[in-house]
Amino acid sequence: MSAIQSNTKKSTDIPWLIIIAGCLIALMTFGPRSAMGLFQLPLLQDRGWDRTTFGMAIALQNLFWGIGQPFFGAIADKYGTWRVLLMSAILYSAGLILMAWATSPGLLYLGGGLLIGLGIASGSFGTILSAFARNVSAEKRSFVFGIGTAAGSAGMFVFSPLSLALIDRFGWSDALVYLGIAMLIVPLLAIPLRGNSSSGRISEAQYKQSMREALREALGHKSYVLLTTGFFVCGFQLAFITAHFPAYINDIGIDARYAVLALALIGFFNVIGSLASGVISQRYSKPKFLTYLYIGRSVLVAAFLLLPQTGTSVVIFAVLMGLMWLSTVPPTNALVAIMFGTRYLAMLGGIVFFSHQLGSFLGVWLGGYLYVHFGSYNPVWWLSVVLGLFAAIVHWPIEEREADRPLLQPAE
Repeated sequence: MSAIQSNTKKSTDIPWLIIIAGCLIALMTFGPRSAMGLFQLPLLQDRGWDRTTFGMAIALQNLFWGIGQPFFGAIADKYGTWRVLLMSAILYSAGLILMAWATSPGLLYLGGGLLIGLGIASGSFGTILSAFARNVSAEKRSFVFGIGTAAGSAGMFVFSPLSLALIDRFGWSDALVYLGIAMLIVPLLAIPLRGNSSSGRISEAQYKQSMREALREALGHKSYVLLTTGFFVCGFQLAFITAHFPAYINDIGIDARYAVLALALIGFFNVIGSLASGVISQRYSKPKFLTYLYIGRSVLVAAFLLLPQTGTSVVIFAVLMGLMWLSTVPPTNALVAIMFGTRYLAMLGGIVFFSHQLGSFLGVWLGGYLYVHFGSYNPVWWLSVVLGLFAAIVHWPIEEREADRPLLQPAE
């Protein structure tokens, strides 16, 4: 029997209480950060800062999201998911409130960058999907990963109009405070997700490995390294759009309402795309599917830039980009589970996501930096096209199979 072949303790049925609780948390943790772009212009106008300052705060947010996720993943694997989600609620709430009250760029970087970044890191997909993996058989894993990813996508759909309504009603600062208070519900939602890597409904024959040995094995595995490298591009593309698209819409003379509509449409169709991705990647080659997704993104961005830009083209772009937005997440996490099992999935998935967030940092920071120097976002748009094609090339040779472990023995 394969050392990572799954056997159920109770049933192969999907544990819906765990899935629903995890989905609600994903919605909450993904929601506010996906609406950050809506706060950019009113915040900068009120404080008198330029776009480089806001871009750096969001870039730091993405960077610390990436840095924190492997560590929080390791903590969840060892000490339990609930403790990590409690930390997420505290960090996220504190970050949003400090961002609201920031009177200097340094405080903005601390709240909107460091604290929110660590709050997302401890409560985002890596933590949630690893808890799903411990309780769902391999045959249904990609499917539930798609459901969890879709829930995060729904956060974008829900929180974009909600954030705009709060800004219009109370102002951008109080809106951030109210969002921070709302994050404190996460620990209550997290109760069904209690447990660590040794608990759950699904048992696996595990190898005798320490975390250090698992990390060394993964970093020496060609397909894992390629997967990690390619995921950098996903972060670059999505973070740039999330942070700068509303301002870009304003710059090209399209009504600001289309920016809000675009973010909401991306969130809505992201739900559809994520669910479809879970089904497709459960049945077909995950590396090839990822290749086609990255090619599709590059073609879409190039077409959006080259064709006449109107309110209608913004809507079409948002719908098609939404279908591909987080569709990379279910097959990417499923590939890590196939290669190495679920014992250290939160940590190893966190390493892959760290690469994603390095890309996010660069995409957000370059967006603001190059705009200040060239007065246009076009250089970053075209760079994202080139990087998408690079990611497609990187994903093509990835092998969808268990890692060879001739020197390791199964744990007794």
